[in-house]
Amino acid sequence: MAKESLTPEKRKQKLVENIQSNYRQVEQSIVNQLYMKHDLHGTSIGSAREDIWRQLFEMIVPKKFVIEYSVFIIDSEGRVSNEVDLAILDETYTPYIFRYGRLKFIPIEAVAVVVECKSQSLNKDGITNWYNNIEPLKTANNSIARIAGQIAIGAVSTQQSTHPIRILCALKAEISPDIENNFDFTLVAVKDDKTESGRIEIKINADSNLMEWFMKLNFHNVQKSAEEIINATDLKAITLKEYEVRDENDTPVSLLTFNFQLNQLLMLINNPILFPHRAYANLFDTGRKDS
Repeated sequence: MAKESLTPEKRKQKLVENIQSNYRQVEQSIVNQLYMKHDLHGTSIGSAREDIWRQLFEMIVPKKFVIEYSVFIIDSEGRVSNEVDLAILDETYTPYIFRYGRLKFIPIEAVAVVVECKSQSLNKDGITNWYNNIEPLKTANNSIARIAGQIAIGAVSTQQSTHPIRILCALKAEISPDIENNFDFTLVAVKDDKTESGRIEIKINADSNLMEWFMKLNFHNVQKSAEEIINATDLKAITLKEYEVRDENDTPVSLLTFNFQLNQLLMLINNPILFPHRAYANLFDTGRKDS
């Protein structure tokens, strides 16, 4: 018997349902792996926990980005972050300052996202210290590069200072506002002991409009108004809530939602800031220039 052909509308419906279902299965798999490690070890050991969360980001982040473990972020003034569990970076223009095995020092100019991976134990002082060592990192703007039609000396007009998107990944825990405020997103793996079902609860800690995100990601600590840079009208009218995906029962499809939200923010960055080679050369040049 010939298989009944589907109408275009039915094909669309099937496609949407299948992709939603597959995202839920991935979500369930990630939660199961996290809790298996947690149950076997009492606490989910760091490297295994990071491996599992990394699977999630590898699934949704474009291939132009690299996901690195155990990163120290450095700026051209010699400031260094605490160790970052996972860093998502664009290697297009930026050399590693130092790389040997798992030990990596990466310039702030390359880093798009920083991720802290925790189990159920969240140390407020430790996370605050982690945040306080990332926040002061400053991009330099004395780059030289050929761009379309000219040689650019200094930062381009729409991207003068970057600031990584900060993400906390954890097992189900009571996350206090003091901890949550140090991150842009929190991803919490939740497992129902009765039904054995798992899900990832994803929260944006400040649902700013896209203009506010654009300024934060491209003009961190730069004193300019949005109107000085671009026509802000359209971006001001859009928030990340508009990227939410729900199924036919009005149930959130969390991981698919996060895919669209995170990638929209990465598109606001689009390319890493042009790398300021001279600034880093000056940092490491300890010779006596006046002799």
